Amino acid sequence: MRRLWLVALLTALFVVPQPAQAAPVDWAEPGPYAVVSEALDATHTVFRPADLGTGTHPVIVWGNGTGAVPAVYAGLLRHLASYGFVVAAADTTNSGTGREMLDGARTLIAENARPGSAYFGRIDTAHVGATGHSQGGGGAIAAGADPLVTTTVPIEPGPQGSVGALHGPVLFFGGQFDVVVLPGLLVIPRYYAALHVPAVYAELAGATHFTPAGDGGGFRGALTAWFRYWLAGDSQARGVFFGPACMLCADPAWSKVLRNAKALEV
Repeated sequence: MRRLWLVALLTALFVVPQPAQAAPVDWAEPGPYAVVSEALDATHTVFRPADLGTGTHPVIVWGNGTGAVPAVYAGLLRHLASYGFVVAAADTTNSGTGREMLDGARTLIAENARPGSAYFGRIDTAHVGATGHSQGGGGAIAAGADPLVTTTVPIEPGPQGSVGALHGPVLFFGGQFDVVVLPGLLVIPRYYAALHVPAVYAELAGATHFTPAGDGGGFRGALTAWFRYWLAGDSQARGVFFGPACMLCADPAWSKVLRNAKALEV
């Protein structure tokens, strides 16, 4: 008994308590920022933190699907803004060239340099992400060829743009039950073509071509985490996609996850 008591005493004295592990972030839940939406210029709607504070905010440019407008995706765009991004959505039903999306980023960069602007000194001009749905996903690939764009996330993308021209990491989203942009025919081959950059393919179980509308459905959390990592350097988001404990890879909500050799090195 005395020996057991001594062991317990020594353990209490010399074992250093380990810090509690932070709970994983649920990126699908709203972020910490209150959000406002307003016209950026005559051709773009912006979704942004209501209080831009004293720091800078990365930019996301958005392209709509054919026939759609930013209001169709307002829940998703507001969600991204709630994580500190300034989201410039092109007010066009045809964003496949990517030019309309890039114009939004360039307008924000100009506003960042204009005294008196609400965006003066508040835009992180070195971190711009491009994303969009369907035709807008193809437009995101087209925009991603521009040196202005840091990373690209095509959601169930159309055929626009050249994957070989991308110069930054890319996350391709497919929908398991998408019969408009069939994953195996139209999305996965584009993932396999992205050998020169870190590339991930994630196929959402049960998703149709219209799942991204509204608040983004099951795509919302992974999209947010990707941009938080690549645009904001958020280390909490890295494990969603990268490393041996890749959360997406083990999540049954995703019917297929692929990572190329460069992504495995991240």
